[in-house]
Amino acid sequence: MERLTYVLAMALLLTISCKQQKTAEIPPTEVASGKAEKSILELKEQLTSEGYQLFDYIDEETKDTILMQQYFMAFLKSGPVRSQSKAEADSLQRLHLAHLKRMYDEGFADISGPFGDEGEVRGITIYNVPTLQMADSLANLDPAVQAGRLAIEVRPWWAAKGYPLR
Repeated sequence: MERLTYVLAMALLLTISCKQQKTAEIPPTEVASGKAEKSILELKEQLTSEGYQLFDYIDEETKDTILMQQYFMAFLKSGPVRSQSKAEADSLQRLHLAHLKRMYDEGFADISGPFGDEGEVRGITIYNVPTLQMADSLANLDPAVQAGRLAIEVRPWWAAKGYPLR
């Protein structure tokens, strides 16, 4: 039952994450139509000034400029302390979900979700912050991580800016 509650709660967070899009990002339709070329340059300048790592390239087929940004993928793994009582584990789960919601609401994380198996890696969060150190610090604020129930591994990850999940 605990696992089902976890999966349902994370699915809700994933759904919320997918339905909202940051206003600073340029929709791919504008990029494809060429209407946002100046905006891409402005966005690139803004993000670079904020410390984000970026590069762009021209898609050979469409001739569109694709802006790539470095994000940080936090892998949430089973931690070394998994012996909490059911009440403690349930409390940590609520605090964990509140932490993920806060990261999303404050614009630090773009999406979070659990994996659908019982493997060592329990889920991921993609942080939209300028540095690995910042992503790691934010991920380690998670109460489930602080209690040892989860452990974090953060890795840099590149994706095209403004493209939604589908």
